[in-house]
Amino acid sequence: MAALDGLPPLRDVIQRHGLDAKKALGQNFLLDLNLTQKIARTAGPLADVTVIEVGPGPGGLTRAILALGARKVVAIERDARCLPALAEIGSHYPGRLQVIEGDALKVDFEALADGPVRIIANLPYNVGTQLLVNWLLPERWPPFWQSMTLMFQREVGLRIVAGADDDHYGRLGVLCGWRTKARLAFDVPPQAFTPPPKVTSTVVHLEPIENPIPCSAASLEKVTQAAFGQRRKMLRQSLKPVGGEALLARADIDPQRRAETLTVEEFCRLANCL
Repeated sequence: MAALDGLPPLRDVIQRHGLDAKKALGQNFLLDLNLTQKIARTAGPLADVTVIEVGPGPGGLTRAILALGARKVVAIERDARCLPALAEIGSHYPGRLQVIEGDALKVDFEALADGPVRIIANLPYNVGTQLLVNWLLPERWPPFWQSMTLMFQREVGLRIVAGADDDHYGRLGVLCGWRTKARLAFDVPPQAFTPPPKVTSTVVHLEPIENPIPCSAASLEKVTQAAFGQRRKMLRQSLKPVGGEALLARADIDPQRRAETLTVEEFCRLANCL
């Protein structure tokens, strides 16, 4: 891809700008440009689309997204050291890359939406799950994004796609199952990164369900937090803080069941009975 987009290899970029990955920022730079293209392609056609990317680092994935024809990329980067490298990509693709320096947890993403939006990111490990939950739970639905193609530690990816009676099923699986269709796209080995993380990563693709079960996001969060906070206990015990047996009776759910056996629809029923 270095030849395709005419920009220097990422290793050279990192060396020239002194970009050693910072553990405190959850950074692991993805240097394999074939893999960054594969991630970008997983998101689907990018022509006429604004792509939001969080944590671009030296810009390997940014380059792939732009090379595949995205109308515009809005990249949020907290590490000021990466800005000169991203500016070089912006010069190569005039008018198509907007870089915002700042903390992604404080960004109003909806305000960045300009036409159709896809979110594509190798998320920093330390904020990835929280960002996903924020994008899943806006008040207005369908959301501002058409799809999300995100990289997580494989363990988190398994929790995102898990359903009832799966060992990985928990709050994240309920929230994702409520409002999206989520699938694991492919794994990424540690050696694809600099520095190599201790775990395998996985790319997850999520698309919004247009009409999810009517339910308050805040109530669903409350119920799932209580239920999975003591997942090995029966629901009559774990749900005590939010109504216990009386709540279960209203929702017509056996108080002797455990959290991991409930479907998304049953959790929504509980939330609606709060």
